[in-house]
Amino acid sequence: MAKDEKKPNIFKRVFGAIGKFFRDLVAEVKKVTWPSGKQVVNNTAVVLAMCIICGAALFAIDSAFAALIQLLVHA
Repeated sequence: MAKDEKKPNIFKRVFGAIGKFFRDLVAEVKKVTWPSGKQVVNNTAVVLAMCIICGAALFAIDSAFAALIQLLVHA
């Protein structure tokens, strides 16, 4: 930048940067490949099933350890 050139004031720089951010944001969102409704439902079902399976496994392990501790305490 030459000495006689002035930088734009702070408001132009800040709002220009904000505007550039949103223009870039819109450009990136347009590039995204969004899943279909069927894929979303399928993925949601898989996640819920895995949560139920993991919860049941943790419950079984916790119950087994609780029973073991009860046997050791009352033995």
